Amino acid sequence: MEAEVDKLELMILDFHFGFQKADSDLDYIQYRLEYEIKTNHPDSAGRKIQLLFAVEQKETKSCIYATLNKTMTMIQELQKQTDLELSPLAEEEKTVTEQLKSHIRDS
Repeated sequence: MEAEVDKLELMILDFHFGFQKADSDLDYIQYRLEYEIKTNHPDSAGRKIQLLFAVEQKETKSCIYATLNKTMTMIQELQKQTDLELSPLAEEEKTVTEQLKSHIRDS
């Protein structure tokens, strides 16, 4: 059972790092869209698109973080129910956990 929990924890870490890359990709796409809009449509249409993009990005991040938080909670409950001894978090895991908590508080 402990192996399954370890697998789930690794999946969460992979998911988080994948999310960081997706977040970076979204930032790049936003930058490119803003550049194209400013270049081709210097009027107020650009502001509307920026606002729409920001709203969609925030909603997407919120959904991802909510799913990740729910998964982490399920893992913790599973560990409690199976009486598995929790090993201390590695530094990388501590960092990821703190980042997740920070993002959840901010949303």
